[in-house]
Amino acid sequence: MPPLEIALRQAQNALSILLARPPGPLPEMEEGRERIPQAGLDVIVDMPAELLRRRPDVRAVEMQLAAQSAQIGVSVADLYPSISLLGSLGLSGSTVEGASRVLSGAIGPGLVWNVFDHGRLTNTVLVQDARFQQLYEQYQNTVLQAAREVDDASVGFAKTGEQIVLLADAVKAAQRSLEIADRQYNEGLVDFQRVLDSQRTLFSEQDQLVASRGSQSQSLITLYKAMGGGWEAARSRPVLDEATQETMGRRSDWKGLLAVPLPAPGDAALPTPEGTRP
Repeated sequence: MPPLEIALRQAQNALSILLARPPGPLPEMEEGRERIPQAGLDVIVDMPAELLRRRPDVRAVEMQLAAQSAQIGVSVADLYPSISLLGSLGLSGSTVEGASRVLSGAIGPGLVWNVFDHGRLTNTVLVQDARFQQLYEQYQNTVLQAAREVDDASVGFAKTGEQIVLLADAVKAAQRSLEIADRQYNEGLVDFQRVLDSQRTLFSEQDQLVASRGSQSQSLITLYKAMGGGWEAARSRPVLDEATQETMGRRSDWKGLLAVPLPAPGDAALPTPEGTRP
């Protein structure tokens, strides 16, 4: 028991830190105590692939790809002349009595064209394009890795559910076997060793059943993590809680910005890599 109690308290402390609370037991865990959460296969059916874009690693490499695409456009722009409009205005005078004051001004266009650096600028474009392709391969690998994690967790969740059904039948059979062995022992047909063997088999099957139910819950948690978390349900709520809003409001006038909820997922859609090339 002590090692299990240590692991339980450490898990509670880790959850408390994630919830920005002091370390200690969580009242929310008392409601489901001594009960392993169960879920059906409907939670993993028809999951849109767009959920993978919520993952921080996918979003990060996607933004790096878009930034590198913009760098290609910057390098291409250096191949062409740039025209600027220059102007100046000045006033000169002297403190000597009778001296005139002169107001001068100038305006005109300016043209800059790196004609003799055309080869170097062309190679710069190629370098930026090669970096874009490198980041694109990283993006592809990140997306594939995310899809793999989702599929691994989904398969683990589904197949563990099938295993639970079989183990539940095995537990029922072991219970029936124990009942028969106990009846035979009471009638003097077998010795007590048969009862002990039946009890050992029953406890083993029950232990496997409980472990499988725990593994299924862990697979579901892994699936949620692989999909990028479940924070979409919190978009209708303010970003900060009332206590934090009040504390920051006393320092500065935020003009209601702290109470604005997160934008809807469709309003903050990121550009796809295919549309980032100039």
